[in-house]
Amino acid sequence: MEQRKFGNTGLDVSRLTFGCGAVGGLMTKGRPADQDRAVAWARDNGINFFDTAASYGDGASETNLGRALNGNTDGLVVSTKVGLRDADMREVELAITRSLEASLKRLRLDHVDIFQLHNTLGRPDHRGTLTVQQVLDEVVPVFEKLRTAGRTRFLGFTAKGEADDLHALVKCGHFSSAQVFYNLLVPSAGQAVPAGYPADDFRQLLAVAAHHGVGAIGVRVLAGGALSGSTKRHPLGLPVVAPIGSDTDYATDVNRARQFSPLVEAGYAENLPELAIRYAISNPALPTTEIGIAALEELQAAAAAVNKGPLPPAALAQINAIQEGFAALRA
Repeated sequence: MEQRKFGNTGLDVSRLTFGCGAVGGLMTKGRPADQDRAVAWARDNGINFFDTAASYGDGASETNLGRALNGNTDGLVVSTKVGLRDADMREVELAITRSLEASLKRLRLDHVDIFQLHNTLGRPDHRGTLTVQQVLDEVVPVFEKLRTAGRTRFLGFTAKGEADDLHALVKCGHFSSAQVFYNLLVPSAGQAVPAGYPADDFRQLLAVAAHHGVGAIGVRVLAGGALSGSTKRHPLGLPVVAPIGSDTDYATDVNRARQFSPLVEAGYAENLPELAIRYAISNPALPTTEIGIAALEELQAAAAAVNKGPLPPAALAQINAIQEGFAALRA
């Protein structure tokens, strides 16, 4: 699989990142043999980036990835995350340090390549709300201390929240990576969207990240599964997924995803997931795209989609027209 330079880190990462989260569910609830098989297949087929978090399955994802890798990370990039709750802000250094040390123990590693902050910026969420100033004044110094101690090589964050805050962190110079929401339903990180577009406006964050040498990881590329065009969930995946391509519900996301079906019928892709993945990799500012999986077959299909390459200009133009229609419907 093709690799790309990851920001200014000096790392080369595969265009597909193996996501170990709970939305797909393989690495949190799957059988050990299936997990090991998927990780081995990924390595054998040129996928060298594995992303997990302490919160995925309450540590299960890290434990399972650690077993599958068994300490052998030669040629790999491994990242994990910490999410801070309001109570953690009373002792930020202790909370972050404990989290990373527990993650490393589960992963069977003495360091990770990227350690990421996994909080929403400027908005309430289930972990709590962080402001940019809190991140810069209280979180970054601890992250830097852990980097100096050799527990991580690079610092990153999940770019979820208010656009002004996300742009500020990308530009601040402390972070080398950012997980950026980007898909057919939420295209604003990669292009300007019309006024009234029914999803977050990330104001072309991918281009800003590239300009500042921050490696971007495309996440929610399948909109939590909605871009399959079906409301059916895999037994291993999260049974309920919040919408990210609308401000209503997951079913609305699925219905909007189906509006891209004419491109499949025209032969641009074999199915909607392939179309979604190839749409993401069509943006040259995105080094890698993360896919959460429930089964090896899903990983293989995602890798095949990436290996087919970007969509042609005619397909991208048709997609853009459909996206503009979403804004018109809301107006």
